[in-house]
Formats: sequence, structure tokens, C-alpha cells
Amino acid sequence: MSKKLRVNIELDMTVPDDWQIAETDDGIGVLKLSDGRFLDLTFEPMVAADLGGAWSNDVSEEFMNDLLDMVDAESVSYELKQVLN
Repeated sequence: MSKKLRVNIELDMTVPDDWQIAETDDGIGVLKLSDGRFLDLTFEPMVAADLGGAWSNDVSEEFMNDLLDMVDAESVSYELKQVLN
């Protein structure tokens, strides 16, 4: 037996004016940064041995692969709005 889990993550960020939305050859939206690199904001699993402990993204490749195999769908979209100061 399994359950369905939906995780909604929404970020509001103030970013440099020269950041742009770009698209990969596969049609995936990403951000083009000031230095020419590209950024894809997706979830990053964080784990801890206990709730009050230190959280880390130090997971095994097997755990990460198993976790990604559980993802049925993912949706990431970007929207840039000019902010007047």
C-alpha cells in the first residue's frame, strides 16, 4: 500500500535585474544568471537523524535515486516582474 504526497514550494525572491528566464533544448525553464551560468531551482532533499539535529543534503546515490523514482510529476515555472524602487 502506498500514499500520494503533494509538496508545494513557492519562492518569492528579489534577484539582480540582469537575471533572465531561459529554456533548455528540452524545453525546461531555467534562470540565466549574471555570470552566464544557468540555475534550475528544484527540490533538494534534506535529512537529519532527529528533528532537533543538524540537517544535511548528504544522502547516498541509492537513496536519491529511490526518492526520484517516487516522483510521479514535477512542475517548476518562473516569472520575472520588474520592481520599481
